Amino acid sequence: MYDIIIIGAGPAGISAALYARRENLSVLVLHHGASQLEKAHSIENYYGFPHGISGQELYETGIAQALALGIQVTDAEVTDIQPATESSYSVTASSGSYEAAALIIATGNKKLRPAIEGLSELEGKGVSYCAVCDGFFYRGKRTCVIGSQRYALEEALHLANIAAAVTILTNGENASGLESLLAQEQQRNPAAQKITVEKRKIAAVQGGTSVEGVRFTDGGTLESNGVFVALGSAGGADFAKKLGLKLAGDSIDAGADMATNAPGIYACGNVTGGLLQISKAVYEGAVAGLSAARYVRSRTGAADGK
Repeated sequence: MYDIIIIGAGPAGISAALYARRENLSVLVLHHGASQLEKAHSIENYYGFPHGISGQELYETGIAQALALGIQVTDAEVTDIQPATESSYSVTASSGSYEAAALIIATGNKKLRPAIEGLSELEGKGVSYCAVCDGFFYRGKRTCVIGSQRYALEEALHLANIAAAVTILTNGENASGLESLLAQEQQRNPAAQKITVEKRKIAAVQGGTSVEGVRFTDGGTLESNGVFVALGSAGGADFAKKLGLKLAGDSIDAGADMATNAPGIYACGNVTGGLLQISKAVYEGAVAGLSAARYVRSRTGAADGK
């Protein structure tokens, strides 16, 4: 068990990790996929770099700094977060399951909305971004999940325990990896037999007062009572909904100490909205790391940097 688990390895996540580790606590950083920082060609407005620096270089330097301090940094996709006990949380990732007394969400805001006709209009009327939140409403009904990666499969697996049938819609994306994972699940999980994969490209989500189905670009249709969007990997807003965290639009609502409304969970960086700049992310990460450290000590008396 760790003292603190941080999800995200950008400026906010690494800053939080550095400050928490310097408080002599055990820290695990989980990250997956290219961060927004890595995609920046040149950064010329951040303190200390008169000639600028590439996002890739700054990102790699941050991780190297964390590793040098003894922080465990693991490349793994986080798919679920749940309370483990009254004083800890369980994090499920592609590399295994982990437990910690406190969590810091620093994923950036990765919520993606595909440009599909009817999707926005039917949000809240059968279109959802959280299977844990809304899956109960589709018990015994037909549902589908839009996505082509592990996160889409995790959402589909949750729905399979509730719905009559679940179709993963890859919207034309390559799904070989997802199909391989699904085949493994179907061997050990009877509910996974309800899940199928449809690779055709989506033209529209159809319905009037509620979702009725999906139309594909080849003219074919699929009947469905609910459409769940799970593109890419889970982002901060996705985790927030699963954990019942307060949101402000698509951003996590955090206080001045970066604490959310759930005990032991903090958020920092782009996931909290506002000024989407490295300087803000680094500051909020520092605050979150120190706040989480104080919380852990108040609950566990941790002092040995396990």
